[in-house]
Amino acid sequence: MTTAHWSTLDTRIGPFTAIVAADGAVLASGWTSDVDSLHSIVSPSLRAGQLRRTRDLGEVTTAVRRYHAGEFDAVDPIPVRQRAGEFLAHAWDVLRSVPAGKPVTYTELAALAGRPDAVRAAASACARNACALFVPCHRVLRISGAMGGFRWGVDVKRWLLDHESDG
Repeated sequence: MTTAHWSTLDTRIGPFTAIVAADGAVLASGWTSDVDSLHSIVSPSLRAGQLRRTRDLGEVTTAVRRYHAGEFDAVDPIPVRQRAGEFLAHAWDVLRSVPAGKPVTYTELAALAGRPDAVRAAASACARNACALFVPCHRVLRISGAMGGFRWGVDVKRWLLDHESDG
């Protein structure tokens, strides 16, 4: 049985929980204190058989604190692990290259991922992203500049974008 560790930190916009594999890769994360709900969005093939709460997730905890303090690149080197089809996995990698303070549209994300006509697939990559913050799907907007959806709420997305543009 595999074991993953989790921790919830208080941030300026509410609780942030991360679930981390034994090797330090983030399996899921987001602005919630509901670890069971968060665990349910992990790909079934990666889902741990046992979750163990820990106070500190080491580099992951440090990166989350540094990000919320304004060091936006602190989350960049943290490994993540998600499973899906080839395009979604590639789109998640591409999302990790979108710099803080420079959001893109779903159309631009599709083009950056090499499939300019796959706008819906790009939106799906954002919707199915289990590793919020580390795979910054909050940096994707509608073509009109509107927020669009966000698993953790539009208010959280707006705060993150404002935080990154002010930094």
